[in-house]
Amino acid sequence: MSEETARHAGGCLCGAVRYAASGAPKWIANCHCASCRRALGAPLTTYAGFPAERLAWTTGEPVRFHSSPGVTRSFCGRCGTSLAYEGERWPGEIHVLVGSLDHPEDFPPQGDAFAEEKLPWLHLGAAPS
Repeated sequence: MSEETARHAGGCLCGAVRYAASGAPKWIANCHCASCRRALGAPLTTYAGFPAERLAWTTGEPVRFHSSPGVTRSFCGRCGTSLAYEGERWPGEIHVLVGSLDHPEDFPPQGDAFAEEKLPWLHLGAAPS
């Protein structure tokens, strides 16, 4: 299967909401912003950005929450798993949480967004020897 026709499936912890994205993501990055940290309860998250028309919800529908002006976050209403982010700043894109993909190991981040907001104890790059 070529990268243009690849299908990437993912979903929530309980299986009530599943999705599939087709083709290669436009980008993959870690996000360090305070808003994502608060929404996910984690020091950072990793997103893969896809054109919105290339993502389909295949089982169930996520709950959508408008977390700040111009931002919508999607999650499973049953188990609470965060699944996607959409922002007016990136029209026509949907950003899926790499951790919700069935094969997150296939999506290494290419960079860091909002690195200036990263937690001071979080060290980027290779682990110290």
